[in-house]
Amino acid sequence: MTEDHGPDEFGRRLQRLRHAKGLTQRALAEPAYTAAYVSTLEAGRARPSDAALKHLAARLGVDTDELATGRPAHLAARLRLTLAEAQAELATGDVELAARRFAEVLEHAEREELTALRPAALLGLGECALEAGRLDRARDHFEQAERLLADQPLPARAAAVRGRAVTHLLAGELRYSCYLLETAIDQLGAAGLHDPDALLLLYSAVIGPYMDMGAHARAAQAAELALALAPDATDPALVAHLHRSVARTLIAEGRTAEVDRSLAKAQELYQRLRLTGDLAKCHWMRGYVHAQADDLPSAEAELRTARAMLATRRAELFTHQIDVELADVLRRTGRPAEAAGLLTTLLDAIGSERGAVHAAGAHRLLGLLAEDAGDSAAAEEHWVRALSLLERAGAAGDLADLCRLLGDLYRRTGRTELALDVYRTGLGHRAAPGTTTLGPAPAAPVLPAPAGGHQP
Repeated sequence: MTEDHGPDEFGRRLQRLRHAKGLTQRALAEPAYTAAYVSTLEAGRARPSDAALKHLAARLGVDTDELATGRPAHLAARLRLTLAEAQAELATGDVELAARRFAEVLEHAEREELTALRPAALLGLGECALEAGRLDRARDHFEQAERLLADQPLPARAAAVRGRAVTHLLAGELRYSCYLLETAIDQLGAAGLHDPDALLLLYSAVIGPYMDMGAHARAAQAAELALALAPDATDPALVAHLHRSVARTLIAEGRTAEVDRSLAKAQELYQRLRLTGDLAKCHWMRGYVHAQADDLPSAEAELRTARAMLATRRAELFTHQIDVELADVLRRTGRPAEAAGLLTTLLDAIGSERGAVHAAGAHRLLGLLAEDAGDSAAAEEHWVRALSLLERAGAAGDLADLCRLLGDLYRRTGRTELALDVYRTGLGHRAAPGTTTLGPAPAAPVLPAPAGGHQP
């Protein structure tokens, strides 16, 4: 229900406050105004001038804004403080507590028509829902924020676009995630809006879906462009996110030493800013790097650290995603029962709709565990389910690997034609990773000339 700030409502409020103070209309009006003027205002036949509003508020002992709107004094300031507390809690503490604070801000902002606060509260609620794995709810919050910001320049809407894209990515809708981010990048360029923070946010976000689709060259190009924007960015958290995203492209290229440097930069910034959720994701990525290098004890330690940090924040979806990496390490260190238990639990928790790529990863590992145990039928069942999830998501790189595993199984069990079909499918995805589902890459942004230089 919205507040009515028309003359009728103002008149009723003025009369109510005057009676509460025990003043007559004359006593309220004098010495600057007449009792008849106060009577006109209370009857709703006129609006007070700014000068009259100040006089009346002073006589009644209330804030001018409270008299004009009916809002409690300093409400907007208090809600901004609550919003800042919620943002800090989201970055460093309990996601559920942050969500309650964002919801409080949104409720008051809607009731009191404080429209400027609503988009920030919705963005915060979207991020909280993302961490909790409630993708439909997160998408709804981001879409509402984007609608409220529709008349604002595109840089003001970049966070909402990025949020929507991430929900589609986590749901396994990789192509649409890329489409949203690439469209926003192109629109920024077409409008001549060189906003380093907005561009950095969008380029960092698009690296993930590019990598999952197997479009590694395009991911590397996005990383290169984002690194060029970083010196002009004003938000250090964005720069930290960039270094973490860039690490993914370096891992794919086997540049381990550079991966470590990139993650060290991100980790240093996250620690300085006390962004514990993002710091946990650095531990997560370090664990992955150690696993790729067969340093399994270090991998397990990093992954368990990341998992504990995210579990404390009640960030359920990301916690379950780490479990896929951890289960792989457990399998490779000879603990198949522990790995299988972890994977079964996470599949029950996330389902295919809240992370198709990670659900496919879980089925891939369960298939490997089954094959290790000599159960080819169970391995086939898991790999066929994984293949279906990855085909729906368009995760080309993972599809090629899975097709190799499934093709080898078919060949060993005498089903040569099936094996050939699956191998061909895998080769098709490996031959042109990402190119069959993506259009032209976004145009590169026009970067500012270096200091002392000049634009051509």
